[in-house]
Amino acid sequence: MNKIILWSVTAALAGFLFGFDTVVISGADKQLQLLWKSSDAFHGSVVMAMALWGTVVGALFGGIPTNRIGRKNTLIIIGGLYLLSSLGSALANDPYTFAFFRFIGGLGVGASTIAAPAYVSEIAPAKSRGRLVSLYQFNIVLGILIAFISNYLLRNTGPDSWRWMMGVEAFPALIYLVFAFNLPKSPRWLISRKQVESARAVLKVINPGKDPEQLIEEIRQGSGANRTGETIFIKKYRFPLILAFLIAMFNQLSGINAFLYYAPRIFEEAGLAQNTALLSSVGIGLVNLLFTLLGVMLIDRLGRKTLLLYGSFGYIISLSMVTAAFYFGWGGYSVPLSLFLFIASHAIGQGAVIWVYISEIFPNHLRSSGQAFGSSVHWVLAAIIPSLIPMLFGAIGAWPVFMFFTVMMLIQLLFVWLVMPETKGISLEDIQARLKMPRRRST
Repeated sequence: MNKIILWSVTAALAGFLFGFDTVVISGADKQLQLLWKSSDAFHGSVVMAMALWGTVVGALFGGIPTNRIGRKNTLIIIGGLYLLSSLGSALANDPYTFAFFRFIGGLGVGASTIAAPAYVSEIAPAKSRGRLVSLYQFNIVLGILIAFISNYLLRNTGPDSWRWMMGVEAFPALIYLVFAFNLPKSPRWLISRKQVESARAVLKVINPGKDPEQLIEEIRQGSGANRTGETIFIKKYRFPLILAFLIAMFNQLSGINAFLYYAPRIFEEAGLAQNTALLSSVGIGLVNLLFTLLGVMLIDRLGRKTLLLYGSFGYIISLSMVTAAFYFGWGGYSVPLSLFLFIASHAIGQGAVIWVYISEIFPNHLRSSGQAFGSSVHWVLAAIIPSLIPMLFGAIGAWPVFMFFTVMMLIQLLFVWLVMPETKGISLEDIQARLKMPRRRST
């Protein structure tokens, strides 16, 4: 079991680098815009958002290497992409080179959302699979927290402190890459490639008390996927498709990625000094980590729908407070405290639910296609919305932006309450049967 934990933690480190890479840019945000004298539109859409466009491409096409060359080899490539991105971004001397290397890192982020959870789920025993797979989500928020702390500690390293902020990611990327080379290949992928002897050796470690021949036969039978020629876009699956689209859409229309990217700028807009803004960002990362743990603990007890209802109420309250603070010019710590509530609401609600729910609502033979669809919607919006923030703040101010996010969360509350079915404690096959016909209200 110790080896399985080590392998799972190693794969989950791809999530740590995901979180770190996504947020580390927030500390360099204003420095880079001043250094290269970029317009708000160029800075937001090219310098800041290019990593997210890389994530979109990585999520769309990451399944290809994951299936063709295997989960392990894909994880190794992902480590190389992170390492290359961090060093290239730190050494860049113009916004185009910087954006290119950020795009490379984004490819790693997008591909990791496919390869890492798939790898862990395929090496984990059934009794501990949920706990081990959740290490990936935990590492994402841990990476976010460490990125905020790193930015704060490196803020006074000179006029080019942004280079240190971006380059420090090379250290965890290198550590991850070294450990990834020592991972075994997924037994399920090995069997799909007819490498049965290698698969048998791994299965003996994963399930020492079970007959490996029986496990191999079960995997062979399970891999006989239902190839009916169906797609997620036929009328039969319209309801789960709508659910996946709306869950992913509302996740980003909360403003979460815009906030994570521009946390120090938002705090400075609220009147905090630069050092205090960076320190408040560390607090955001800590709250995110703690409430993600709480969400993971509660998701199978309270259910997905209940957590999203709690999260929606928290969104509405916190975003309304932020909107009012900017509109009325409230100073002090009203904005940071409100946004602490916002990030807690996200972590326990959408943050804990989105990937679990999307993976549950599609039938077995279309699950990967459904997940790819939901992930693509999520990442496209995650690229578009942050790219607009500098321009919107400059053109209309902060309070209309947060008012928009508040209205979107009111609509999410109605969607969750009236439309979204609960999936807690229901088998995947029963969920499939229940979602053939849409319902106005779940029971």
